[in-house]
Amino acid sequence: MVTDEAFAHARIIWEYSQLGQEPHPADVILALGTNDLRVAEFAADLYLRGFGPRLICTGGLAHLGDLLSTGWDKTEAEMFADVAEARGVPRDRILLETRSTNTSENLRFVRELLDQSNLHPATVLIASKPFVQRRVFAALPIAWPEIQATIVSPEMTLDEYFTDELQPDKVINIMLGDLQRLWVYGKRGWSAPQEIPGTVLASYRRLKELGFSRQLIPEE
Repeated sequence: MVTDEAFAHARIIWEYSQLGQEPHPADVILALGTNDLRVAEFAADLYLRGFGPRLICTGGLAHLGDLLSTGWDKTEAEMFADVAEARGVPRDRILLETRSTNTSENLRFVRELLDQSNLHPATVLIASKPFVQRRVFAALPIAWPEIQATIVSPEMTLDEYFTDELQPDKVINIMLGDLQRLWVYGKRGWSAPQEIPGTVLASYRRLKELGFSRQLIPEE
């Protein structure tokens, strides 16, 4: 049972994790693979609304055995492409990157795929889950420094994000893990350092005390 106190702290992290950017037309649209197919639907809608001429779906068989495991028998990229095609995106306008297992690999491997396809975009519109926007923003200067990126997500509150499959306890654990990776990966040089307000750190510490630590990693 998630308490009102835990929800209050989770909402602080939810708000911090988003960048507040608006979608802009780009050379390509990139859908970051995850266990939430709403991201695929959102990315497909961006394509159908004319925000880019090509959709790239990225993500392999990632997070096996942890909270982010999908249980799908296809890669995240393949599942996303199926959703996009069903929504009306022509299959010949979709590129697949099926090897990546984390955010940095999503970006690096897509960059490689585009080079191999003789595509050299100057701008990218990235569709992600709302609470991983800042993590993507931090990874970009290391994984794809030359690209001009806008990062957007379906508009919703934390309470609206929850589903039968994505229950509050699961989502808050995942959110805390993504937040922690901002400073862990920043210190390791895997992403650009981010300024994290004291209120956000306090909410992180309190949620950790309350037991939301299943997606945390060693910091040393």
